[in-house]
Amino acid sequence: MSRNEKQVNPDAGRILVVDDHAQARESMGDILRRAGHRVQCCSSAVEALQTLRSERSFDVVLTDLKMPGMSGLDLIRALHLERIETQAVMVTAHATVASAVSAMRHGAFDYIEKPFDVDQLEQLVARAIRHGAAGGRRSSVPAVDGHALAAMIGSSAATAALRQRIAQVAPTDVTVLITGESGSGKEVVARAIHAASRRAAGAMVSLNCPALSPQLMESELFGHEKGAFTSADVPRTGRFELADSGTILLDEVTEISLPLQAKLLRVLQEKSFERVGSSQTRSVDVRVLATTNRDLHREVSEGRFREDLYFRLAVVPLHVPALRQRPEDILPLAEHFLNLAAQRLGIDPCRLNSDAIELLQASTWPGNVRELENLMTRASVLCSRQTLSADDLRPWLLDGGTSVQPAASSALPVGAKLDDIERALIEATLEHYEGHRGKTAKALGIGVRTLANKLRSYGYAPRTKTFVGPMPLRKAA
Repeated sequence: MSRNEKQVNPDAGRILVVDDHAQARESMGDILRRAGHRVQCCSSAVEALQTLRSERSFDVVLTDLKMPGMSGLDLIRALHLERIETQAVMVTAHATVASAVSAMRHGAFDYIEKPFDVDQLEQLVARAIRHGAAGGRRSSVPAVDGHALAAMIGSSAATAALRQRIAQVAPTDVTVLITGESGSGKEVVARAIHAASRRAAGAMVSLNCPALSPQLMESELFGHEKGAFTSADVPRTGRFELADSGTILLDEVTEISLPLQAKLLRVLQEKSFERVGSSQTRSVDVRVLATTNRDLHREVSEGRFREDLYFRLAVVPLHVPALRQRPEDILPLAEHFLNLAAQRLGIDPCRLNSDAIELLQASTWPGNVRELENLMTRASVLCSRQTLSADDLRPWLLDGGTSVQPAASSALPVGAKLDDIERALIEATLEHYEGHRGKTAKALGIGVRTLANKLRSYGYAPRTKTFVGPMPLRKAA
């Protein structure tokens, strides 16, 4: 498809929803249709398998676990055996460690527990589609999206050394502390370690520590019993239990509060813990990986991080170099992101001319790989030409001193935060698509509800549910 046709097909993906409960089935279908997906529903796993055998064009299969006859887990196993290439997501209200691990072992992309948040479902399906578009296959290796794959792309000496260290530590069970600047690719290093380990057939479970309050963090890590606190209406399986026989990733571990750090230390030492509200001790066999963008020595010296926990985590330290320290990787990374953006938009990929390449390689990249990804996505959406020049890219580079938005004259200063970069990209893309949320979310590779939440946090409120005219937005009062 040519660049002039890029707005013809804004559909995000084709989804097959499988659930024997009609209300749940139609509810999930409606949520995903509102997010711009094409959805087909089946009332049984047998019907779904017949559909998939005749039509192998579904991006994601969203299946319930407990169904009469053939279960959702049986369906996932069948997809694996018959090599039907689609991203499988299991949905269940009967969460158990065994079913979660078994689903991932047989190729499930991920696992979500009822009742789930609408945003959570939209984001999960969006990630599954991006994984498939990036060439992901169904396997026991944890899903890695396009940005994550990028962290291992490159021929620089720094990247080659990092790959060698990963190969050395992956076969062991030692705890690894991965350090590096924001946006440099620490999470994919963790996923690469797990994928090359003897635990690759097990689950890799991650926890984004900054996203949770200290009260929720303990429940997420260790689980809770019914009635353990006010909103604990049902028992919950924690991340450590879900990761049994596999790997747990504590992303930005310095965000864990000091009291909870003591409990985490015990798990590392004794491989045991108690759920919130329970006195029963549970044992797990889990490998722990942790990431941080902070100077942990300073965090320890200033009393914000326990020294004994630091030594437990940093058995093997791995540092991910900043993008400016490996300029040889910039061109292959940029081309990778241009191809990913083209796949999402349904267009031919843009190409970089010689002066654009020279400009990219001379940048200091304060936002690292994530900044480069945002820049390539923005260029793919906003530039009408097939070939990108330095003049096209220079206004959007942070270290160039300006970051022009099509509908606003405000610029991002040198050293702007990654949140500011993200906001600039979202607003510019929304303006390009004349306020149409579905097309904007599709281009950015995120869910429509996620986009709405971002806009709300920026102080904008929609006049209408679906934007079809030129920027029907108003500043929230």
